[in-house]
Amino acid sequence: MTRGGLLYIFAIMQILAGSLDGEAHGSDGHGSDGHGFEGDGPDSGPDQCEIRVIDAERVAEARRRLPRAADIEEVASMFKLMSDPNRLRILYALRSAGELCVCDVAAAVGVSETGVSQSMRLLRSAGVVRRRREGRVVHYSLDDDHVEALVDMGLDHLQHSAGEQWGVSRG
Repeated sequence: MTRGGLLYIFAIMQILAGSLDGEAHGSDGHGSDGHGFEGDGPDSGPDQCEIRVIDAERVAEARRRLPRAADIEEVASMFKLMSDPNRLRILYALRSAGELCVCDVAAAVGVSETGVSQSMRLLRSAGVVRRRREGRVVHYSLDDDHVEALVDMGLDHLQHSAGEQWGVSRG
């Protein structure tokens, strides 16, 4: 391990111990090549710190506010379920119609009833959709306003990003 790598590990250890004063890194505060980590070079991209200075207060606050690992895993699983294009179309259809049975969802999004049924089972187990039985027919809807907001925000963000990309103001 290089001297820069050891200094980086030492800085992280100090943060974890709560004793970093903000700029204690060693002689130059850089990794072996001046960019942070061994192997990072000038072609490593803009996401690397040019000068490695750790703001101990902000890092400590960010660590303090991080959700529990189990909660992060659960949210990641929910986003993974929602990342499938067919399931996302199903969610948009439910957002638009409010409540639909499996055959109506299948007709609306152009997916087989079997595929919709399997998706609904996964989405329901994740708490994204809920079902209501009426005789032999099961109707599905988004579970709550939070799911509705996530679905809405996805398109809003896409439209916002496209507007910025093309110089269009939404305001």
